[in-house]
Amino acid sequence: MQDTSNYPSLRTRSWLAAVSMLLVLGSGAATARDAHALSQDDVDWLRRDSFELDSATVATYRDLGRSHLLDRQLDGRVGDDLPAPITALINSYEAANTPTEQLLTNLRDEQDKIKNMPEGDDKAAAKKDQQQHANDLLQQAQEIEMLHAIYGPNQLKEQMVWFWLNHFSVYGAKGRVRWVAADYVQNTIRPHALGKFRDLVMATLESPAMMEFLDNAQNAKGHVNENYARELMELHTLGVGSGYTQQDVQQLALILTGAGVAPLRDPGAVRPRVAEMVVRNGMFEFSPKRHDFSDKVLLGHKIKGSGFDEISEAVDIITKQPACAQFVSKKLAEYFITDEPSPELVAKMAHTFQRTDGDIAEVLRTMFESKELAASYGKKFKDPMQFVVSSVRMAYDGKPIANAKPLLNWLNQLGEPVFGRLTPDGWPLDSTGWSSSGQMAKRFEIAGAIGTGNNRLLTPEGQPKSGGDFPMLTTRLYYDTFDTKLSTPTRDALAKATTQQEWNTFLLSSPDFNYR
Repeated sequence: MQDTSNYPSLRTRSWLAAVSMLLVLGSGAATARDAHALSQDDVDWLRRDSFELDSATVATYRDLGRSHLLDRQLDGRVGDDLPAPITALINSYEAANTPTEQLLTNLRDEQDKIKNMPEGDDKAAAKKDQQQHANDLLQQAQEIEMLHAIYGPNQLKEQMVWFWLNHFSVYGAKGRVRWVAADYVQNTIRPHALGKFRDLVMATLESPAMMEFLDNAQNAKGHVNENYARELMELHTLGVGSGYTQQDVQQLALILTGAGVAPLRDPGAVRPRVAEMVVRNGMFEFSPKRHDFSDKVLLGHKIKGSGFDEISEAVDIITKQPACAQFVSKKLAEYFITDEPSPELVAKMAHTFQRTDGDIAEVLRTMFESKELAASYGKKFKDPMQFVVSSVRMAYDGKPIANAKPLLNWLNQLGEPVFGRLTPDGWPLDSTGWSSSGQMAKRFEIAGAIGTGNNRLLTPEGQPKSGGDFPMLTTRLYYDTFDTKLSTPTRDALAKATTQQEWNTFLLSSPDFNYR
């Protein structure tokens, strides 16, 4: 029998009883809590495996069990298919339904048109329209990412897409990044989120977003730009203090000369020998005319000047360094397990990284099967992205939203907008970056907006709000997964709620929900 000392007040019990009765009448369920509810260990593990629980995730776990679910997530048998209304919403976006080359061609044509206009109000208005167009494309890219995070059936993969998007961070407002942001997350990060780390590095290296953001599109023989070379080793692969030198940065910058974004205009005739050395992959181009063909030495390895093959060889050398395995494993453990992962856990993950040639899925398997994971249950503070996505997953439980703009507003208010990190180091992974009093006050406001239904998530953009629907969090999902684990302070707070909306707000803003 449960301890009645933690039960809500009489007033709230009556209200909850009415809610439960409605649930019973609506679903035909005999009791509020399923007789085959998951164990607390199952719930805790699944909360870490996903952004947050919803009924579909729990049902899949019940069907497959932990090991089979993990297997299918890691090998991609749990796909990326979204609910039809969400797919339709995404497909309505220009950023999703227009090829990247066409977007950049349209931009070039717009810029040419504006350049040839006489100075005056019309030209100023055209420039303003172009900026708005760019902002719209960036906003669509942000919304696409958040919709995938909320509704993607492979929640472990969705977390990894967000993790890598932050690890290989690009700033959306710089240059043409707004025009290629959607392509970056969906066609560069997503396909490699659970694959080989070396392939992921190459994919980001060949993305127009990274080439633009870290200036390698301007890196050419005689005009060497070291920016990307430095960040590739410092932030993406090896980490600060791992042993590489300024000489290595300079050598890598020379290796990367000629790697950039494909020109949108016909470059004209080139000598056959040069043309044979051009490499094109989507909007990536390696131009031998801009490459330094001298021999180089990187991390003690001699690399013969040969063109694009130098880049491939350099990435092989870098990603096989023990420091790379250590650096990437530590960051994964910081994101999923704890702010300060134990050296033993990081060493186990790094060993798997090296044994499997940087197989991300196998490194995750090592982490998810570790004793350190279970020891961290309930202690990992959600970052803003995790908080917003998890709140919507819990509150709406798979119900398709019609307007993703409020999601972006909330994430902006919490200081972690998608593509919004100005510097290339990505958003903080530790709790101290996100647990200030101002942050907590803002989380309470957002929990209220979601919990009371005082938002426009269900109202298509541009249409009048049709109602004040609020989500019902006191569902079977809640009773089966959350109810039994709540702390006394959270129960006390919930007991003071006088309405379902208030109760929702208190739950979403509680420490029990903000830690996982």
